[in-house]
Amino acid sequence: MKLKPLVFLVLVALAAMLLDGCRTATIYNVRDAPVSVVRSEYTLKDVSDAIERAGAALGWQMKEQEPGHIVGTLFIRSHMAQVDINYTKTSYNIEYKDSTNLKYDGTHIHNNYNGWIQNLDNGIRAQLTAL
Repeated sequence: MKLKPLVFLVLVALAAMLLDGCRTATIYNVRDAPVSVVRSEYTLKDVSDAIERAGAALGWQMKEQEPGHIVGTLFIRSHMAQVDINYTKTSYNIEYKDSTNLKYDGTHIHNNYNGWIQNLDNGIRAQLTAL
């Protein structure tokens, strides 16, 4: 049995919408990650420097707003992701701030964003461990 052209177009459109939804996921934020360091003596500035080094190594532009708060911005092709990184001597958070061309709808975002945040978190952990 042949599908009528209109029914075929509707099915193709539905399939495209379903596939598009597969490229998004619930936004990933890092909350209360511990600052694990080897040294017994370290400062808030040491934590800030470690966060900035980790971001810069991954292509993030890191800008300290004030002690305890860095805004990280990543530009990849036509995409932009921006996060707030709030930190103390004992913990840090990485939270969504803004984005461009990442299909953010208030709770979901393109899968690549979550990978970028996980990489940033891993980089921060590595830099902090080296303190």
